[in-house]
Amino acid sequence: MMIIRTRVNGFCATPSTDLKWQSSVALVPGHAGRLVFGFLNGKACVMMQGRFHMYEGYPIWKVTFPVRVFFLMGMDTLVVTNAAGGLNPEFEVGDIMLIRDHINFPGFSGVNPLIGPNDERFGLRFPAMSDAYDRDMRQNAHRAWKQMGEQRELKEGTYVMLAGPSFETVAECWPLQKLGADAVGMSTVPEVIVARHCGLRVFGFSLITNKVVLDYEAEEKVNHEEVLEAGRQAAQKLEQFVSILMTSIPPPAKAS
Repeated sequence: MMIIRTRVNGFCATPSTDLKWQSSVALVPGHAGRLVFGFLNGKACVMMQGRFHMYEGYPIWKVTFPVRVFFLMGMDTLVVTNAAGGLNPEFEVGDIMLIRDHINFPGFSGVNPLIGPNDERFGLRFPAMSDAYDRDMRQNAHRAWKQMGEQRELKEGTYVMLAGPSFETVAECWPLQKLGADAVGMSTVPEVIVARHCGLRVFGFSLITNKVVLDYEAEEKVNHEEVLEAGRQAAQKLEQFVSILMTSIPPPAKAS
């Protein structure tokens, strides 16, 4: 996950500076638990090299706390990334799906990071989520993808979050498909909700690291090792994609 500030003046950042989280530790393999400060194509950035998850036992306010810290630092754009299982039958392992919308499944049972007293410093009591993922950024992403000359089409769809940490059952995947979800994972949505509450521009994409199991007779099983391997194989492509995309981030409307 990356936070970008398009107005560099006054931003205290040192390229290649690593900070370890002190009060909380990211425990999932593949999540180093670092903040990396620096510049990418002229944009001042803070990258979360790993994130907190509800399934690690953290309360949802702590999962989303970094987003509010970055907002207070003056950041204006949040780029969220995740590894996800492909629910859409047209998706293949290694595909990238731009997140057009999300389904907050834990929210159906009352799990939302905005529950509790509203702090007016961050945003309104009832923020809209119908435009959570910036349309202009998605259009820019398609142009960046064409510039890379990739053979596979850049996908676009709806991401659904489940609490985890167990992967989905066959019976759970069928209704998720019928709800309109194209990819399923265990993160991202709480941070996006808080970011939009703060008025941040949000762009996100999922790397399809596995196809969900929809057949009781299937022999394959989803495992975290294949998720990590798919991420390693796609790392260079994703690095190029994000790097090109950063050049197209517009200055914030409130900039003077």
